Amino acid sequence: MPQERLPLRKIREVIRLDHETNLSNRAIARACRISNSTVGEYLARAEQAGLGWPLPDDLDEASLYQRLFPEKSEESQPKRPVPNWKDVHRELSKRGVTLTLLWQEYREEYPDGYGYTQFRLYYQRWNKSKTGTMRIPRKGGEEMEVDYAGITVPITNPETGEISQAQVFVATLPASNYTYAEVQASQKLAPWIGGHVRALSFFGGTPKTICPDNLKSGVKSAHRYEPELNPSYQEFAEHYQVAVLPARVRKPRDKAHAENAVQNVERWGLAPLRNRTFFSIGEANRALAPLLKELNQRKMKHLGKSRQELFEELDQPVLLPLPERPYEFATWKNAKVNIDYHVAFEGHYYSVPHHLLRQEVRIRASETMLAIFLHGEQVALHPRSSAQGRFSTRAEHMPANHRFVLNADADWFQRKAKKVGSSTLAYVQALLRSRRYPQHAYRSCLGILNLAGKTPHPQMEKACQTLLEADLLSYRDLKAELKRLNAEKTPSKPLPEHENLRGSAYYQ
Repeated sequence: MPQERLPLRKIREVIRLDHETNLSNRAIARACRISNSTVGEYLARAEQAGLGWPLPDDLDEASLYQRLFPEKSEESQPKRPVPNWKDVHRELSKRGVTLTLLWQEYREEYPDGYGYTQFRLYYQRWNKSKTGTMRIPRKGGEEMEVDYAGITVPITNPETGEISQAQVFVATLPASNYTYAEVQASQKLAPWIGGHVRALSFFGGTPKTICPDNLKSGVKSAHRYEPELNPSYQEFAEHYQVAVLPARVRKPRDKAHAENAVQNVERWGLAPLRNRTFFSIGEANRALAPLLKELNQRKMKHLGKSRQELFEELDQPVLLPLPERPYEFATWKNAKVNIDYHVAFEGHYYSVPHHLLRQEVRIRASETMLAIFLHGEQVALHPRSSAQGRFSTRAEHMPANHRFVLNADADWFQRKAKKVGSSTLAYVQALLRSRRYPQHAYRSCLGILNLAGKTPHPQMEKACQTLLEADLLSYRDLKAELKRLNAEKTPSKPLPEHENLRGSAYYQ
């Protein structure tokens, strides 16, 4: 048999020339540009198959090859018991089970059965025929694959009618293909990690590893061998004691089960909802839930069991237990301790021990608490506050007698203000008294002294006196007043002399 089968066009030409001309096989070979032996073999196979000229009109390429190269009949082969490949595939998903072990058990039951090489070959053929590629069985409870669907869900704002596109988060356990999905507002860090937390709660346990895509929310920098995770995602992994192993860039087969789960969610979950209008994320999730349940309970034809049945058989018994409390999402930020021994986070100021002035620290902010770390050690903890411009100060963080090192204390600010004038001094003193702790006014005092260095002292004095009378005590108020005084001081330029100007006498 030739190493490569001829295309249908050349096979037809060989048979036609043989029937319609008196050319020899060698001449036909030269005309078709193939070897003489190939011509002889195809003509012999055509004669055995009963094919003459012209060929039947309905004979396509696949049918022609089947008639020319019929597979050996299995009836001529000695009958051997054929394993149930579905059961073999399912057993391979269990921990510790190998193909060698299953073959040994098969031979114990059928001593005249296939040898190991044939056993492995026939299983690989069966496996490949079900997926188009060689599918490696995953062990139960080993891994969770996650991804976002390509289809989004339109969410209509009931007040404005504006439509936003919500994302669909999908997680699956490869051994059973048991699937979880939810609609999220975006692919940002908070919903990304929240989807993981709710997926693990849905599965009722924790796998050993999680395989995500290289989404920026989860993977700070992609790398084939040592990807760097986002700090919040890393903290989530440590909380659940799982290893995060991101898929390689542009290698979809690394998370093939997630790709398949996304496709199933799109077909059986999102497509049926395509004509519905949703006014909130919650409404969309409530509509998706029963369709997701139906997907997991539907029997898979090639395995004869549903995803839920396989989950209960393969994954559920070996998943690790969940921690006592679910992970609470937190964001991380670098900050520098200011001279008032406070750090700023989203417009609010939190105290740290006063000896950490000008140190670089790390802030961890959850929904309810804010922790501050120096070199990995927690140095402060506060309830999180959303009050803009306010201070959260712990008494133990304050220096003795409310004084700073580096001469940055209330007396220092007053000495500097006195050099400008009595009104500036009075304004700084009033500002210091207006705060619960004097330190809370230090940032404003620094700003005021900075303005004083750029402004003529008489103008500074006048602005401070005006604001003292109006009881307006802040850096912003002073800056605005100075701007107003500067505008009044600058005279408007007179109009240039011009022959077309009428002058005031014209109107008398």
